[in-house]
Amino acid sequence: MPLKYIEAPDVKLLADEIIERLDFSHVVSESVYCYRSVGSKSRRIIARIHGFGKIWQLALNLPSAYVIEVLSERYDKLSQEDKEKTVIHELMHIPRGFKGGFRPHKGYVSRQQVEKMYKEYKKRKRASSG
Repeated sequence: MPLKYIEAPDVKLLADEIIERLDFSHVVSESVYCYRSVGSKSRRIIARIHGFGKIWQLALNLPSAYVIEVLSERYDKLSQEDKEKTVIHELMHIPRGFKGGFRPHKGYVSRQQVEKMYKEYKKRKRASSG
């Protein structure tokens, strides 16, 4: 089966909520797009983030943007908690400058950091609903 991409409005809603509730003020929500891929051959990946690199921005005279891609075969089977952690993880790769680049895992995006951000997200979510 060839790789297919489908818009993922459920992931976009989650990403927007996380951006709003956590310290992702550097992330331009309107420039974060979310897609679900079906048919990926990737083995261990649940999701990935793609940046619109500087050279493309210059060549096409467009601003920076990011795409969160969730691999349907794995992401859709996750619990809501794990979906939230996955999206937090991907958003953590976006650097403060929001210019199309990425933050690496080492020093920025770790399981411990994701857990810390997730706990804060849940705390803020509870506070706003109660």
